[in-house]
Amino acid sequence: MATVIRARLVGTRWVIRGLSILACIALWQVASVTHLNLGIVTFRNVPPPVEVAQSAVALFRSPKLAAHITSSLWRVFAGYGAAVVIGVMLGFAIGRSRAASDLLLPPLELLRPIPAVAWIPLSILMFPSSELSMIYITFIGALFPIVLNTVHGVANVDRRLVASARSLGAGGPAILREVVLPGAAPSIVTGLAIGMGTSWFCLVTAEMISGQFGIGYYTWEAYTLQNYADIIVGMLIIGLLGMGSSWLLTTAGRLLMPWRSSKVVR
Repeated sequence: MATVIRARLVGTRWVIRGLSILACIALWQVASVTHLNLGIVTFRNVPPPVEVAQSAVALFRSPKLAAHITSSLWRVFAGYGAAVVIGVMLGFAIGRSRAASDLLLPPLELLRPIPAVAWIPLSILMFPSSELSMIYITFIGALFPIVLNTVHGVANVDRRLVASARSLGAGGPAILREVVLPGAAPSIVTGLAIGMGTSWFCLVTAEMISGQFGIGYYTWEAYTLQNYADIIVGMLIIGLLGMGSSWLLTTAGRLLMPWRSSKVVR
């Protein structure tokens, strides 16, 4: 009985989510067709959903789509992968060591507020190719959320658990593996998910300026050529790729942390 009720709740929630998307599309259609003008915001030049759908079909039939998506995915995951390795290592070092915190945290806090677009000229000067500079931009975008969330998770592990493990004879590596890592894992996964989102944001910015292929380049090229429907197609593809990447991370996090399984219906 409980399983049936849970299935119905899940089904109801998915229906509500689908209806909310359909309602947004309907409002978009009405605003575009009627050229809605609210003074500050106008829909006079915004293409309707039907036109966007036609442009999407044309893009999906084009061989350029695979080149754009593979280029963007490679840049995101190359930069993001490097940020995961370096960010988690830095986060553990800062969270576990006061000396590392004093040495590493101040420059990270100084660099963290700098927006991704401000790094683009320097990255072009630093790296011999635009490809490496775009990967670097995605790396920078993901690094800081991963570092700070890892630091937060490691620093907030219950010290009584660490003391109990030490009193039972556990050494440093065992404490790190059996106590600190599981305790910090939720914050680390949160940082990884945020970092993935910022990676896509930074990549699109970089591709608009330095790219030759990629979804960000496609979107910017559509704007310069005044193909307004293609702009929205590019935006939707970016949203889908980013949402899919974040979903993979959160799903992997739930599988790796079964003790954190939520009782809330999702």
